[in-house]
Amino acid sequence: MRHLRAAAAVLTISGSALLGACASEPRASAPSASSAGAHGAMAGYLEQHAATRGFTLGRPAATAMTPTGDKVYFLRSGPRSFVRDLYEWDAATGQERVLLTADQVLAGEEEVLTAEELARRERTRSTARGIASFGLSKDGAKMLVPLSGRVFVIDLASGAQREFKSDAGFPIDPRFSPDGSMFASVRDGDLYIADLASGLERRLTTKESETVTHGLAEFVAQEEMSRHEGYWWSPDAKRIAFQRTDTEGMMRFYIPDPANPGKEPQSWPYPRAGTKNADVRLAVQDVAGGEPVWVDWDRERYPYLATVKWPENAPLTILVQNREQTEQALLAVNDATGSTSVLHVERDGAWINLDQSMPRWLKDGSGFLWTTERDGWWRLELRDRTGAHVRDVTPAGFNLRGVAKVDEGRGLVWLTGGDDPTQSHLFRARLDGSGPPERITMEPGMHGASFCEDGSAFLHTFSGLNDPGSTTVRRADDGAALGTLRSEAEAPRFGVNGQIVRVGGPDGLDALVIRPRGFVEGRRYPVLVSVYGGPHAQTVTAAARGRHLNQWFADHGFIVVSIDGRGTPARGRDWERAIKFDLIGPALADQKRGLRLLGERFPEMDLSRVGIFGWSFGGYFAAMATMREPETFHAGVAGAPVCDWIDYDTHYTERYLGVPDDHPDAYERSNVLTYAPQLRRPLLIVHGTADDNVYLVHSLKMSDALFRAGIDHEFLTLAGQTHMVAAPEVYTPLQKRTIEHFVRHLRP
Repeated sequence: MRHLRAAAAVLTISGSALLGACASEPRASAPSASSAGAHGAMAGYLEQHAATRGFTLGRPAATAMTPTGDKVYFLRSGPRSFVRDLYEWDAATGQERVLLTADQVLAGEEEVLTAEELARRERTRSTARGIASFGLSKDGAKMLVPLSGRVFVIDLASGAQREFKSDAGFPIDPRFSPDGSMFASVRDGDLYIADLASGLERRLTTKESETVTHGLAEFVAQEEMSRHEGYWWSPDAKRIAFQRTDTEGMMRFYIPDPANPGKEPQSWPYPRAGTKNADVRLAVQDVAGGEPVWVDWDRERYPYLATVKWPENAPLTILVQNREQTEQALLAVNDATGSTSVLHVERDGAWINLDQSMPRWLKDGSGFLWTTERDGWWRLELRDRTGAHVRDVTPAGFNLRGVAKVDEGRGLVWLTGGDDPTQSHLFRARLDGSGPPERITMEPGMHGASFCEDGSAFLHTFSGLNDPGSTTVRRADDGAALGTLRSEAEAPRFGVNGQIVRVGGPDGLDALVIRPRGFVEGRRYPVLVSVYGGPHAQTVTAAARGRHLNQWFADHGFIVVSIDGRGTPARGRDWERAIKFDLIGPALADQKRGLRLLGERFPEMDLSRVGIFGWSFGGYFAAMATMREPETFHAGVAGAPVCDWIDYDTHYTERYLGVPDDHPDAYERSNVLTYAPQLRRPLLIVHGTADDNVYLVHSLKMSDALFRAGIDHEFLTLAGQTHMVAAPEVYTPLQKRTIEHFVRHLRP
């Protein structure tokens, strides 16, 4: 369960239809509609939403630029297809062409995916089929494409394609060496090297047992640390650092398929809170062979291997954490001996958030950039080669979301962030820390950027409340648009009648209010709260994704609101860490307060009829709100909810609640089962039987507790569905069932 963050002329995205659409106070400009017209546009909407994966299918994805920015490579599917193909966009002509399609490779055969690959895609929330990923060589001359257990190398100048075959098993995470002469991949838990010139593949590691893997990130690294790599090439391509993972002694969780009782259950080692984690070590191996060099650090004190970097002209660098995640150490590794030295230690009495983009070593290895929340806000600073602080690059109070590009030649660093937590803008700052960051983007909304290696061009992504998004190629010096990567995504049938506001003063709560498109002044409407409410995710941003579904809910005669309270990001350290040892108390108090303030401001909101719904942490929140605050929340839908935090994973749960044996009160306080006997409002629980993130046991425990307490409730299981519920034939009736629940219990 996870969700930091991602020229003299001012870059401004113009377009009168967007100007002010996402501003914090004015209502968004949605197409006006009579009640009849609104319901006409609603016909077939859910089917369209489900078939297009929320209007995301058909958009450019997994973009990559050549080092000089002359070409852009990306994946795209059809508007109602999960199958992606590979495209090239040429800056010289402004045209795109197809490089490789899934059909060319599969030739009518079914795509093959192993359980391990499906699990990796679940960790990245990817529903893609066909060409789901690709890798560009460092010089931009070659491309690596895995598909259906096969690996292809494309020479981009000639277009020649070559398949590299192997009998060693399904390839996972194939990646080029820095010199482009080889690629590595993990097959059946071991690391293999393929030589491009000879076509020969050889095994680099040999696992000792079935509980051991080499070159793969363990579950919590993928799910909670956003680290999906388990091996790292040296800059000279002569060595590889690889992770050894041993799950011996871990608890195992099983996922049966109740709809197919004859099918063997899937089984996974699971790091349940308070129990044994995977044993993780790091080794350095010569590509030519020989014995590995094992990296030595205090693994008892710092069991988590959080980040690994191997930059040019700088040491192999690792970031390790203690189990409580209140302390982390940045270590420089002597790759010849395996010894380590401390560069920097960071501590926080609550927890430390990870930033996988850090450290960023300078090209000459004289120092590195580092992000920290030490002063209360994310801040970028420069440290020297020994780890000593040199200077701050961003000023105190600047709300940093991420670092997009470091241009050492020009002494610049490109950042995303801004004062308004509901928006994200592109800024440019000086590496010497002089002067405030200069805001580059002006259009209200969510902006992002990824740069080519030489810094001459970048991909600019944008989304507004009524703009589904765009990806534009721009020059870095003046922001001029060179072209746009074409989207084939379908457009929603209607706009969003939404308004972002802050209630409770300057330090109050941000909220998104969506009214019916057929809204009638003077009429009072029941309210639905669309909630997540947990760490690392905001629901109140000036972006389009997910808004049209909430508009569909609103058009059934509701006002739909979302509120970001304490515990959510982008409001500073203290705001986020208010939930330490209590995942629900402060956050629920903020939802209750936010509703009251919104009701005072907007009398059309009938707070005597309030429903709440959410998924994952949002499902947990909806269940807790319905149980603990029945005078505020009168009906709830809890989708894939965590129920008992003892059944969730170590790295996420212990970050906020501590180790269970040390903090039993925190687990009791945050447990749905503690409050289940208090339920007296209608509650619908929904869960997929194949969920390997929030396992079905959570909803089963909740339903069982309610049943034993004699409390009526509804429990809907989704056969064979994972945490994402991607199947349109399931997603559509699920949303219908949700709105029916609220219509029945809240609308006269």
